[in-house]
Amino acid sequence: MIEEFKPLAGIRVVEMSHMIMGPSCGMFLGFLGAEVIKVEPPEGDKTRHLTGMGRGFFPTFNRGKRSITLDLKSEAGRSALDKLMATADVFVENFRDASLAKMGYSPDAMREKYPSLILSSCKGFLHGPYENRTAMDEVVQMMTGMAYMTGPTGRPLRIGSSANDIMGGLFGAFAVLGALLQRGRDGKGHAVRVGLFENCLLLVAQHMVQFDIEGREAPPMPEREFSWPVYDIFEAKGGRQIFIGAVTEGQWVLLCDILGLEKLKSDPRLQTRMDQINARDWTIPIVEDAVKTRSFDELAAAFEPVGIPFSPINRPAEMYEDPHVNRPGGLLTSKLPEGETYRAPGFPFEVDGAAPAPYGVDVPGIGDDTEDILGTLGLDETAIAAASGKTKEKAA
Repeated sequence: MIEEFKPLAGIRVVEMSHMIMGPSCGMFLGFLGAEVIKVEPPEGDKTRHLTGMGRGFFPTFNRGKRSITLDLKSEAGRSALDKLMATADVFVENFRDASLAKMGYSPDAMREKYPSLILSSCKGFLHGPYENRTAMDEVVQMMTGMAYMTGPTGRPLRIGSSANDIMGGLFGAFAVLGALLQRGRDGKGHAVRVGLFENCLLLVAQHMVQFDIEGREAPPMPEREFSWPVYDIFEAKGGRQIFIGAVTEGQWVLLCDILGLEKLKSDPRLQTRMDQINARDWTIPIVEDAVKTRSFDELAAAFEPVGIPFSPINRPAEMYEDPHVNRPGGLLTSKLPEGETYRAPGFPFEVDGAAPAPYGVDVPGIGDDTEDILGTLGLDETAIAAASGKTKEKAA
């Protein structure tokens, strides 16, 4: 791993967000070397306590951050936040606009008070007719047609991860990087707003553009019109499933050679890619029968050297056993506040041929860094207790 790739070293990020979109924005900035201070209410971010499919949210997207607690309902808490913001380069938030304004932290107010601050607001929608609507990943997938394209006709289906939230956070971090570069030129802070809806809209843009060009709507992906001769899931010998693709004439010939399908390779009805696509209704059953005679391992050994696209059909849990996932930097081991460790993927890029080592990967406990960070701002023990909400806890 490359240790020295920390382009945001010296940048302080204050993050007030929960769930996935805002926290992922902060995590991406932290992985690039920024100091990310997560501001939590005295009882901690509610995302910490989710169970079921939400159990992985907080550990995944809050790695490497510092945590302080502030009671923003109190004057002491708001005063401490003001002192902290005066030291920050970036503020990441995902509050409703009205809630943020009520607390006195609207973008206009923040820019007036802190002229060099970069604000990254992770919202459901950009400014427009929907800007005050409540949005969630599933909501925008239904709105934009993503769910329509994922499930069969009449059965819209959200995709199997929080991809919109994560990508929204990535766009937030991307915009922050641009704003920091711009600040280097003009010396000014900038307010960035990222829309979950607009993010999802970009993900379905290819289907929109097809309609705009051809005047014809693409069917849902389970019923899609194929542009490739073979692009399907098959069952190998022993019952293991395998995805196989043959998208060019060359790959078609190679696949026929490997599967012993000389009759398809030489058939005069199948000499161009369009011929092969148009004949899928009778060629795919033939390919299916041939695949069933070979084990997955046999097929993989034959496909990989010649460049035939293929894949096992894996579950997320199986990724921990994948040799490529276990390459250096592929999985990072983090520690939970309770001491338990877990593994999660690192950044999906390399720098100078190696995976960059993140700034930190452990998950902070609630308010672990409160005394340290607020102490450096000049607050004494009594003021720290009042600002963090600890005095209320003691009184209770």
